[in-house]
Amino acid sequence: MTISASMVKDLREKTGAGMMDCKAALIENNGDVEAAIDWLRTKGLAKAAKKAGRVAAEGLVGVAASGAKAVVVEVNSETDFVARNAEFQQVVQNVAQAALATDGAVASVAAANFPGSDKTVEAAITTAVATIGEHMGLRRSAAVEVTDGVVASYVHSAVAPNLGKIGVLVGLQSTGDKDKLLALGRQVAMHIAATNPLAVRSEELDADVVARERAVYAEQARESGKPEAIIEKMVEGRVRKFYEEVVLLSQAFVINPDLTVEKALKAAEADVGAPIELTTFVSFRLGEGVEKEESDFAAEVAAAAGTK
Repeated sequence: MTISASMVKDLREKTGAGMMDCKAALIENNGDVEAAIDWLRTKGLAKAAKKAGRVAAEGLVGVAASGAKAVVVEVNSETDFVARNAEFQQVVQNVAQAALATDGAVASVAAANFPGSDKTVEAAITTAVATIGEHMGLRRSAAVEVTDGVVASYVHSAVAPNLGKIGVLVGLQSTGDKDKLLALGRQVAMHIAATNPLAVRSEELDADVVARERAVYAEQARESGKPEAIIEKMVEGRVRKFYEEVVLLSQAFVINPDLTVEKALKAAEADVGAPIELTTFVSFRLGEGVEKEESDFAAEVAAAAGTK
């Protein structure tokens, strides 16, 4: 298989490894990017233990809350310029409000009534495309609800109230003081925006993700030449470290790094006046997992001018 320069460049961006190492990894793994990433990690050449999706799509993430329920939506646009448009921002705010009356599924939100009109959300976005002059779309949405407690929210890089680049919802189940719960929940939501955990608890992690980590750690340990019994202990130690990095309750709380998130919640129970259970969280990062082809602006200009 031919390994192109763009393949090497993409792998370098994902791993931070050197160009020649990236090329060797791709050759060794017949162009399979995921296998090449694991190969680089096994050799200790890749920087990232877990990869976030490349953020390329434009638009906004919006949140809305009502009592013990909150929703988060992502509406994409073609350019950041439109995302700064007041009309587009109003559309996203209205989509979030409409989502509150649904179960949070994209199909339900698209079919919901758009506030202040007789149109569905989907139809209202189509109309907005015609007036704003740029393609837009509801990419995803989610809802979090608790039976007794609060759902706190946080928006990072906000351009307007409840609109920004990252939107986080956190469900806290508790009979305690709701105002104090909201303040605590917002701190946890800010923590999630900063650390981007994969799950609330270790048992909720994708089994394939854990298996893949174990395989990489085992291969790294075997290269040390140590006995299998020692290797097994080394792998278990690395897995525990992995949990501390990606499991929310096991992470060091950014507000007080001396405590894990789990211990911080436990410590807050005395102030709140009741036990606290963190039920779930949702974190939307604008354009996460969407790749947009990068254009060569100089080449475009040259082409438009009829030169090479």
